Amino acid sequence: MSQNPDKPLIIPDDESEIILGQPPSGEARPDQSARADGSAVPETVAVLPVRNMVIFPGTVAPLAIGRERSRRLLEEILPAQKIIVTVCQKDAKTDDPGKDDLFQVGTAVIVLKLLRMEDGNQNIIVQGISRIKVREWLAFDPYLKARISVLQEAGAATTETEALVAGARQLAKRVIELTPNIPDEAAVVLNNIEQPGALADFLAANLPMEISARQTLLEELDYNARLRRVTGELQHHVEVLELSDKIQNQIKSNIDKSQREYYLQEQLKAIQKELGQADDKTVEIEQLRGKLNAAGMPEKVSAEAMRELGRMEKISTASPEYAVIRTYLDIMCELPWNKATVDQIDVNRAKKILNADHYDLEKVKRRILEYLAVRKLAPESRGPILCFVGPPGVGKTSLGQSIARALGRNFIRMSLGGMHDEAELRGHRRTYIGAMPGRLIQEMRKGGSNNPVFMLDELDKVGADFRGDPTSALLEVLDPAQNSTFQDHYLNVPFDLSKVMFIATANYMGPVPPALKDRMEVIEIPGYTQKEKLHIAVNYLMKRQLRENGLKEDHVKWTEPAINAIIADYTREAGVRELERQIGTVCRGIAVRVAAGKGAVKTIDPKVVASYLGPIRYENEVALRTAMPGVATGLAYTPAGGGYNFHRGCPVPRQGRAETHRADRRHHEGIGPGGLQPCQEQAQAARHRSARHNERGRSRSRAGRRRAQGRPVGRNGHVHRTCKPADQHARPARCGHDRRDNAPRPGPAHRRRQGKGPCRKAGRNHERHPAFPQQARPRRRAAGGQKRTQVPLCQNR
Repeated sequence: MSQNPDKPLIIPDDESEIILGQPPSGEARPDQSARADGSAVPETVAVLPVRNMVIFPGTVAPLAIGRERSRRLLEEILPAQKIIVTVCQKDAKTDDPGKDDLFQVGTAVIVLKLLRMEDGNQNIIVQGISRIKVREWLAFDPYLKARISVLQEAGAATTETEALVAGARQLAKRVIELTPNIPDEAAVVLNNIEQPGALADFLAANLPMEISARQTLLEELDYNARLRRVTGELQHHVEVLELSDKIQNQIKSNIDKSQREYYLQEQLKAIQKELGQADDKTVEIEQLRGKLNAAGMPEKVSAEAMRELGRMEKISTASPEYAVIRTYLDIMCELPWNKATVDQIDVNRAKKILNADHYDLEKVKRRILEYLAVRKLAPESRGPILCFVGPPGVGKTSLGQSIARALGRNFIRMSLGGMHDEAELRGHRRTYIGAMPGRLIQEMRKGGSNNPVFMLDELDKVGADFRGDPTSALLEVLDPAQNSTFQDHYLNVPFDLSKVMFIATANYMGPVPPALKDRMEVIEIPGYTQKEKLHIAVNYLMKRQLRENGLKEDHVKWTEPAINAIIADYTREAGVRELERQIGTVCRGIAVRVAAGKGAVKTIDPKVVASYLGPIRYENEVALRTAMPGVATGLAYTPAGGGYNFHRGCPVPRQGRAETHRADRRHHEGIGPGGLQPCQEQAQAARHRSARHNERGRSRSRAGRRRAQGRPVGRNGHVHRTCKPADQHARPARCGHDRRDNAPRPGPAHRRRQGKGPCRKAGRNHERHPAFPQQARPRRRAAGGQKRTQVPLCQNR
């Protein structure tokens, strides 16, 4: 008869006890009560080492026999001797344990059955009899032998024992309820165990505990102490099982609900399909799926979009997450993943477009044509990022538009002025309420192609604060080696920007970080001269303003002096924006006349310009200022093309004595020891001098006599209080009354008539200087006859 290989082969023995069937767990054998005291256990017995197992008295357990010593043990003692001792190893990895590798306390067991498998291995089923302790090791070959002594249980049955037994049974029943794989017969066995020690051993054998804890329970002889420890382990195990059961119930409830909804949804879809109907959600999802498939996304991006679409199918339309996912998928569908315009790179055509749109700027046009030529010869090359730098109104933005028209690409302009938040470029994450993509992705979405001419305007006006630094985000955008995998925080997938032609503009490169400046090629666009502005106005601005204001060429005819008058008298700028506005103002005034039926002004001359624009705003002060004495002219650089600075000398009084030669030198160099005085004080001093002359009977004509050079004459022929050129410099004038040449000096009688008192060489009354009343007017000579001089002080302003 053939034997099933999956079932063990049972080899019966002559002794019927060896082949007895395995009794139910915990059920005592008929002879167990007779052996519980250990009287049947011999003093010298074979020892079987076991790994990771502690056998308790009264329990039945299978043992796998694999080591050679264990096989020799069974071959020699069975079936003559059926009682052996099992001792647990301290370390399960030891293959050949010695006396130091085994615990001293073990269990005397009786072999109930021997099973020989077809692969040569042997299994035995044993039942624990009593606790033993190894007193002496007798032999190690061919198997272990030892002299043992049986350990008797200790403890007294008290009320605490009954409480411990009741609590242990209740917790054990709870464990049986919470554990689905324990058979119902276990509760019956649990109720039939009456001895407290046997109950503690039964529960300890079936609880999941560490080997060290099991060995401690085996070595504990007091059954009350064992019950207390077993009760604690049962309580912990019940808490773990209850928590696990709660989690499992929640998961099962969610899964059952989801499965039920899915099942009902599938049924609804099938019914609607049979009826030829479809709900709004299904139609919407199918439309999105079609758009996603037609968007031409890369493989990884498409997988992410389909994953979000799958989430959307499982979410109710009333959930806020549904609207968030819908908005995200709409943006993903509208982005130009594979939509591009065909480049029309023709250098000659581009040159005509640039000349038609812009006057002069030959250097800038030549660099743009070089850029386009390289793109035509090497389309895959990554050229530099162009950055146009110049004052406002010189045509930086219009140059970008001309480049886009020459290439046949779409044009996108994004102003960076006042941007402080990095999220404006990179977008917000979808975890935030109202999150949206960054400006770059939004502009690409509006542009409709993945290769537009993208102008980043006002690059020098980007700010930085606690919300981030937008220029750091621009480093990745403007780097051709990195922008192919630009990742927006909202999309969370890479978007290719390598095909975009970026052009930046700035008024001044000072605020631009060096790292960002290093990624661009700076092209400076200077301001226009008056002649260039004239050509721009004639060829571009006037035609555009006539068209925008509804006028025709026969309504008005501009003259060149009128345009020059607007440029010189009403504008002061490097570009032509204000010039175009002023021309538009004149055109609107003419449009009023035409609309009122009064007829148009045929010819626009400077008078007509003044009638519409009002008084002159910017007057040329060169001729006016240079004709005045004591005025020096300087030049200054401004974004408007430069200007003039006028410096005028001012007289400043000096206190104390001064050396004449040093004063002359300082006067010649334009340095005043008393500091600077504003022109208002100089004018006030002049008015006081004029009033003083009138009081003394001097006529303004006499006091204002001038030499051939046109400067006022002082006493003794010296120039009075005026800065002179170095070649006409003379000794500083002494303080006194201006008079004609050879006119007599006013005497004491004149001074008495003027109320000034007598004039004496020593101790006379001093007049106060009209411009500086706090300082005494210097005398011609001191009492001691020492000559004093008045140092005229002047300083260029």
